[in-house]
Amino acid sequence: MIACNNKTIVSQPASETKLRVLGYLPGSNNWMQVMDGINFTKITDLNLAFINPDASGNFTADDAYRQVIEKAHSNHVRVFLSIGGGSPPAHLEGLMKNDKRPALIANLVAFADNYNFDGIDVDLENSLINDNYAPFVSDLSAALKPTKKLMTAALASWNSNLISDSTLQFYDFINIMAYDKTGPWNLNKPGPHSPFMMVQDDFNYYNKTRNIAAEKLFIGLPFYGYGFGNGAEQSMKYKDIITTYPGSENTDAVTVAGGGTVYYNGIPTIKQKVLFAINNKAGGVMIWQLLGDSKDSKSLLKAINDTKNNKRICFYIRPIVGNKSSLKSFSHEGIGKFLQMNVFLPDLKCFHK
Repeated sequence: MIACNNKTIVSQPASETKLRVLGYLPGSNNWMQVMDGINFTKITDLNLAFINPDASGNFTADDAYRQVIEKAHSNHVRVFLSIGGGSPPAHLEGLMKNDKRPALIANLVAFADNYNFDGIDVDLENSLINDNYAPFVSDLSAALKPTKKLMTAALASWNSNLISDSTLQFYDFINIMAYDKTGPWNLNKPGPHSPFMMVQDDFNYYNKTRNIAAEKLFIGLPFYGYGFGNGAEQSMKYKDIITTYPGSENTDAVTVAGGGTVYYNGIPTIKQKVLFAINNKAGGVMIWQLLGDSKDSKSLLKAINDTKNNKRICFYIRPIVGNKSSLKSFSHEGIGKFLQMNVFLPDLKCFHK
């Protein structure tokens, strides 16, 4: 904070610049083609989704992995191998069992090491969070430690009670899937699938209830929406939503011609969530998924970086009494309370550097 004559200047805490931006990239084995659309200067971490073994537990070699990783590393971006996903191969569950798990983990770690991945992202969901989940995570962690590679997870909150605290502690960080509160699988419950309150609830659950340090939590941001009702597509990428419905980038829902509604996150809500991550000292934000974004001024990735890199300077002017200024001081902690509410005092005059 800097006092200047009759002004008190308050800068937003510098911790915001440490926020990491992780994006999932679905490749469908066309990694070089999809990579061309990625702006590596706007992310810090990249998860290749998904890389799964065959029925024998082996991983298919592909030199494209090496090329993607070399390009990412040249831009100081870490790259993770994401295993599993929302629709994993049916044989993955069997490979996680006691008799086949050692070979699967050995192949997985060797594959990650061969292509110079920075770590492995465990995206095991739904029925794969079973009795074999904890042993798999524990054994994978032990196998990765000598390689100094990271191990992360993609987790929701709705079924996280199936995972013990000791298992959660193995992860270097957790990507919170703060979305899919509802969707095409639940058409009798239309509405927002990723409201701001969900971010608050999920973050507080992992941070306060499960005692995971804030810096180990990445807040999930959806680059897609779900439709309910007549004329609404069940699933749409953000870039298609704003192209089809001009002006929709500034809202979280659009009503279509047939009367149905598409729910998603527009620019204001994405910025609000990023501010929440910054003010709560989260490790970062996570995007599902990068190919859903637009490539223009309405880009959600641009909105994330604009918010992350914003430097807001505020000053409060008090009337001059006699020959002296009457100054009102704000500490970083004091102004932080207003930032956490995502509002600023109306008396504060702010400008951007």
